[in-house]
Amino acid sequence: MKNKELAKRVRELRKRKGLSQEELTEDSGLSLRTIQRIENGETEPTGDTLKRISNALNVNPDELIDWTIKEDRGYLKALNLSTLTFLFFPLLGILVPLILWNSKKDKLKDINKIGKDIINFEISWTIFFFLGFILNTIYMASKWHTDEFISGGSIASSMKFNFFFLIFMYAFNFAFIIFNTLLIGKGKDVKYYPKIRFLRN
Repeated sequence: MKNKELAKRVRELRKRKGLSQEELTEDSGLSLRTIQRIENGETEPTGDTLKRISNALNVNPDELIDWTIKEDRGYLKALNLSTLTFLFFPLLGILVPLILWNSKKDKLKDINKIGKDIINFEISWTIFFFLGFILNTIYMASKWHTDEFISGGSIASSMKFNFFFLIFMYAFNFAFIIFNTLLIGKGKDVKYYPKIRFLRN
Protein backbone atom coordinates (compact mmCIF):
# COMPACT_ATOMS: atom_id res chain seq x y z
CA MET A 1 0.00 0.00 0.00
CA LYS A 2 1.53 3.26 -1.09
CA ASN A 3 0.68 5.25 2.04
CA LYS A 4 3.29 7.93 1.39
CA GLU A 5 2.08 8.53 -2.15
CA LEU A 6 -1.53 8.65 -0.99
CA ALA A 7 -0.59 11.03 1.83
CA LYS A 8 1.07 13.37 -0.66
CA ARG A 9 -1.91 13.18 -3.02
CA VAL A 10 -4.49 13.96 -0.32
CA ARG A 11 -2.42 16.81 1.06
CA GLU A 12 -1.88 18.33 -2.40
CA LEU A 13 -5.57 18.11 -3.32
CA ARG A 14 -6.67 19.56 0.03
CA LYS A 15 -4.33 22.54 -0.32
CA ARG A 16 -5.35 23.03 -3.95
CA LYS A 17 -8.97 23.31 -2.79
CA GLY A 18 -7.89 25.79 -0.11
CA LEU A 19 -9.10 23.59 2.73
CA SER A 20 -7.58 23.13 6.16
CA GLN A 21 -7.46 19.70 7.78
CA GLU A 22 -10.32 20.79 10.04
CA GLU A 23 -12.46 21.78 7.05
CA LEU A 24 -11.73 18.48 5.30
CA THR A 25 -12.73 16.73 8.52
CA GLU A 26 -16.06 18.53 8.56
CA ASP A 27 -16.77 17.96 4.87
CA SER A 28 -15.82 14.27 4.89
CA GLY A 29 -17.38 13.31 8.22
CA LEU A 30 -14.10 11.75 9.33
CA SER A 31 -12.20 12.55 12.51
CA LEU A 32 -9.33 15.04 12.49
CA ARG A 33 -7.02 12.30 13.77
CA THR A 34 -7.93 10.10 10.78
CA ILE A 35 -7.14 12.89 8.30
CA GLN A 36 -3.85 13.61 10.06
CA ARG A 37 -2.80 9.95 10.05
CA ILE A 38 -3.66 9.61 6.34
CA GLU A 39 -1.70 12.73 5.41
CA ASN A 40 1.25 11.50 7.46
CA GLY A 41 1.14 8.09 5.78
CA GLU A 42 0.54 6.35 9.11
CA THR A 43 -2.58 4.38 8.19
CA GLU A 44 -4.08 2.29 5.43
CA PRO A 45 -7.49 3.84 4.69
CA THR A 46 -10.50 1.75 3.73
CA GLY A 47 -12.41 2.15 0.48
CA ASP A 48 -15.21 3.97 2.30
CA THR A 49 -12.75 6.42 3.86
CA LEU A 50 -11.19 7.15 0.47
CA LYS A 51 -14.62 7.74 -1.06
CA ARG A 52 -15.52 10.19 1.71
CA ILE A 53 -12.31 12.12 1.18
CA SER A 54 -12.73 12.15 -2.61
CA ASN A 55 -16.30 13.45 -2.24
CA ALA A 56 -15.13 16.17 0.14
CA LEU A 57 -12.37 17.15 -2.30
CA ASN A 58 -14.78 16.92 -5.25
CA VAL A 59 -12.60 14.53 -7.24
CA ASN A 60 -13.23 11.16 -8.85
CA PRO A 61 -12.57 8.39 -6.29
CA ASP A 62 -10.18 6.76 -8.78
CA GLU A 63 -7.88 9.76 -8.44
CA LEU A 64 -7.25 8.62 -4.87
CA ILE A 65 -8.02 4.91 -5.05
CA ASP A 66 -5.68 4.22 -7.97
CA TRP A 67 -2.84 5.44 -5.76
CA THR A 68 -3.51 2.80 -3.17
CA ILE A 69 -4.95 -0.34 -4.71
CA LYS A 70 -3.00 -3.17 -6.28
CA GLU A 71 -3.08 -4.28 -9.89
CA ASP A 72 -3.88 -7.95 -10.44
CA ARG A 73 -4.65 -8.82 -14.05
CA GLY A 74 -4.77 -12.50 -13.15
CA TYR A 75 -7.69 -11.97 -10.78
CA LEU A 76 -9.47 -9.74 -13.29
CA LYS A 77 -9.15 -12.45 -15.94
CA ALA A 78 -10.44 -15.04 -13.46
CA LEU A 79 -13.36 -12.74 -12.65
CA ASN A 80 -14.16 -12.44 -16.34
CA LEU A 81 -13.80 -16.18 -17.00
CA SER A 82 -16.07 -16.95 -14.02
CA THR A 83 -18.98 -15.85 -16.19
CA LEU A 84 -18.50 -19.07 -18.17
CA THR A 85 -20.56 -20.69 -15.42
CA PHE A 86 -23.54 -19.51 -17.49
CA LEU A 87 -22.87 -22.66 -19.55
CA PHE A 88 -24.26 -24.70 -16.64
CA PHE A 89 -27.13 -22.33 -15.84
CA PRO A 90 -27.65 -18.72 -17.05
CA LEU A 91 -28.06 -17.19 -13.57
CA LEU A 92 -24.69 -18.59 -12.46
CA GLY A 93 -23.08 -16.25 -14.99
CA ILE A 94 -24.36 -13.39 -12.83
CA LEU A 95 -23.99 -14.81 -9.32
CA VAL A 96 -20.43 -16.18 -9.52
CA PRO A 97 -18.78 -12.99 -10.87
CA LEU A 98 -20.89 -10.92 -8.45
CA ILE A 99 -19.44 -12.88 -5.51
CA LEU A 100 -15.88 -12.59 -6.85
CA TRP A 101 -16.29 -8.87 -7.53
CA ASN A 102 -17.66 -8.15 -4.04
CA SER A 103 -14.81 -10.06 -2.41
CA LYS A 104 -12.23 -7.68 -3.95
CA LYS A 105 -14.36 -4.56 -4.46
CA ASP A 106 -12.31 -1.34 -4.18
CA LYS A 107 -9.15 -3.38 -3.56
CA LEU A 108 -7.90 -4.02 -7.10
CA LYS A 109 -7.34 -1.54 -9.88
CA ASP A 110 -10.12 -1.50 -12.52
CA ILE A 111 -12.15 -4.17 -10.71
CA ASN A 112 -15.17 -1.91 -10.14
CA LYS A 113 -15.55 -0.94 -13.79
CA ILE A 114 -14.87 -4.43 -15.13
CA GLY A 115 -17.09 -6.09 -12.51
CA LYS A 116 -20.01 -3.77 -13.25
CA ASP A 117 -19.62 -4.14 -17.02
CA ILE A 118 -19.56 -7.93 -16.73
CA ILE A 119 -22.59 -8.11 -14.46
CA ASN A 120 -24.57 -5.58 -16.51
CA PHE A 121 -23.86 -7.59 -19.65
CA GLU A 122 -24.75 -10.93 -18.06
CA ILE A 123 -28.01 -9.58 -16.61
CA SER A 124 -28.91 -8.13 -20.02
CA TRP A 125 -27.96 -11.37 -21.78
CA THR A 126 -30.04 -13.43 -19.35
CA ILE A 127 -33.06 -11.19 -19.88
CA PHE A 128 -32.77 -11.44 -23.67
CA PHE A 129 -32.17 -15.18 -23.42
CA PHE A 130 -35.33 -15.93 -21.44
CA LEU A 131 -37.33 -13.30 -23.33
CA GLY A 132 -36.65 -15.12 -26.60
CA PHE A 133 -38.09 -18.37 -25.23
CA ILE A 134 -41.06 -16.56 -23.66
CA LEU A 135 -41.94 -14.82 -26.93
CA ASN A 136 -41.65 -18.10 -28.81
CA THR A 137 -43.97 -19.75 -26.27
CA ILE A 138 -46.51 -16.95 -26.73
CA TYR A 139 -46.26 -17.40 -30.49
CA MET A 140 -46.92 -21.13 -30.12
CA ALA A 141 -49.92 -20.44 -27.88
CA SER A 142 -51.39 -18.14 -30.54
CA LYS A 143 -51.19 -21.03 -33.03
CA TRP A 144 -52.74 -23.54 -30.63
CA HIS A 145 -56.00 -24.14 -32.53
CA THR A 146 -54.73 -23.65 -36.08
CA ASP A 147 -54.39 -26.42 -38.64
CA GLU A 148 -50.65 -25.74 -38.83
CA PHE A 149 -50.24 -26.44 -35.12
CA ILE A 150 -52.39 -29.56 -35.23
CA SER A 151 -50.40 -30.94 -38.17
CA GLY A 152 -47.20 -30.37 -36.23
CA GLY A 153 -45.77 -27.60 -38.41
CA SER A 154 -45.78 -24.96 -35.68
CA ILE A 155 -44.28 -27.33 -33.12
CA ALA A 156 -41.41 -28.26 -35.44
CA SER A 157 -40.76 -24.61 -36.31
CA SER A 158 -40.81 -23.62 -32.65
CA MET A 159 -38.39 -26.36 -31.63
CA LYS A 160 -36.08 -25.41 -34.50
CA PHE A 161 -36.17 -21.76 -33.41
CA ASN A 162 -35.43 -22.67 -29.79
CA PHE A 163 -32.46 -24.81 -30.82
CA PHE A 164 -30.81 -22.21 -33.07
CA PHE A 165 -31.63 -19.37 -30.67
CA LEU A 166 -29.96 -21.26 -27.80
CA ILE A 167 -26.85 -22.00 -29.91
CA PHE A 168 -26.59 -18.37 -31.06
CA MET A 169 -27.03 -16.86 -27.58
CA TYR A 170 -24.55 -19.22 -25.94
CA ALA A 171 -21.96 -18.69 -28.70
CA PHE A 172 -22.46 -14.89 -28.47
CA ASN A 173 -21.88 -14.85 -24.71
CA PHE A 174 -18.93 -17.25 -24.91
CA ALA A 175 -17.23 -15.18 -27.63
CA PHE A 176 -17.52 -11.95 -25.62
CA ILE A 177 -16.08 -13.59 -22.51
CA ILE A 178 -13.01 -14.93 -24.34
CA PHE A 179 -12.52 -11.68 -26.28
CA ASN A 180 -12.65 -9.56 -23.12
CA THR A 181 -10.34 -11.92 -21.23
CA LEU A 182 -7.74 -11.23 -23.92
CA LEU A 183 -8.35 -7.47 -23.60
CA ILE A 184 -7.85 -7.62 -19.82
CA GLY A 185 -4.59 -9.51 -20.30
CA LYS A 186 -3.37 -6.68 -22.55
CA GLY A 187 -4.42 -4.02 -20.02
CA LYS A 188 -7.20 -2.67 -22.25
CA ASP A 189 -10.79 -1.72 -21.38
CA VAL A 190 -13.40 -4.45 -21.66
CA LYS A 191 -16.04 -4.11 -24.36
CA TYR A 192 -19.35 -5.71 -23.44
CA TYR A 193 -22.33 -4.97 -25.72
CA PRO A 194 -25.24 -4.77 -25.51
CA LYS A 195 -25.70 -4.10 -21.82
CA ILE A 196 -28.34 -2.33 -19.76
CA ARG A 197 -26.69 -0.28 -16.99
CA PHE A 198 -28.30 -1.82 -13.91
CA LEU A 199 -25.05 -1.06 -12.03
CA ARG A 200 -23.58 2.31 -12.95
CA ASN A 201 -19.89 3.20 -12.96
